[in-house]
Amino acid sequence: MSSQRVSIEPQRVGAPLTSSATFLVVTATDKPDSIKTIRSTLAGLDSLAKNVSIRDLNAQFACTVGIGSAIWDTLTGLPRPSELHPFREVKGSKHTAISTPGDLLFHIRAERRDLSFEFERQLLDQLGDAVSVVDETVGFRYFDVRDLLGFVDGTANPVGPSVPSSVLVAEEDSSAQGGSYVVVQKYTHDLESWKKLPVEMQEKIIGRTKFENMELDDAESGQRSHKTLNTIEDEDGNEHDILRDNMPFGSPGKGEFGTYFIGYTRRLWVIERMLERMFVGDPPGLHDRILDFSTPLTGITFLRRRRVCWRVWTRIECLHR
Repeated sequence: MSSQRVSIEPQRVGAPLTSSATFLVVTATDKPDSIKTIRSTLAGLDSLAKNVSIRDLNAQFACTVGIGSAIWDTLTGLPRPSELHPFREVKGSKHTAISTPGDLLFHIRAERRDLSFEFERQLLDQLGDAVSVVDETVGFRYFDVRDLLGFVDGTANPVGPSVPSSVLVAEEDSSAQGGSYVVVQKYTHDLESWKKLPVEMQEKIIGRTKFENMELDDAESGQRSHKTLNTIEDEDGNEHDILRDNMPFGSPGKGEFGTYFIGYTRRLWVIERMLERMFVGDPPGLHDRILDFSTPLTGITFLRRRRVCWRVWTRIECLHR
């Protein structure tokens, strides 16, 4: 009999990158008891996670929940985090980062696809008709953490001690302290057109070599690479990182190839500035060339609370009786 114990840390942002992940986005329905059902389900999420993860203690199972702007006040009854608002559409001269609906995000991760499947099945059984699924995407780890464009993804992620300062909201936003802002976008890729580009051109667009993943020098002016446009500095020259847990997804039989972008950040404005630089351009008019081959289908913002605490949900439920 194994002496291992179930290791569940609620709302683990820094959970290890697993071999698969499920990104589930739902909206609340207008049923009379929808909010009550959602609160009850979230209150029991730790128990549900334990029941599933105990089947394989080495599977690195984790689930993170994000709460959207539209449902925050009604669902939580808590002060609104200072930066929480609907995803802001970013419209450039050629491409647009669209805004789409989403009240709750469940970021489900595990080394075993069956554990994620079972957790999602039980979760949706409990939520029932209180929610409608607006997007369900199953991602997978592709070779040595590459996207379907063939490049290593997430190289710029913070590591070690720098993770909390990049990801966890601090005292500057007391209503969200200990949590994280989360932005998701589902991109599909035009691989046929991408594969027609010479590797050298692909590398200029990304800002890294394709096979060795070596960083290329930043452009002094003119067209900037994807890497450069996603490097954000404040007025004092301090660079701000985000934590990406992106996953490829797709179906060759359907001709579908994509990347599910998910970014966790202490400061929502950092991701918003990244998107402005990508879609509008820096300087304006010179958008990120990766967008000529990658199209966003969704765009939603959430707040991951520090902990989905049953005491909080129970207290809120009592107040709303």
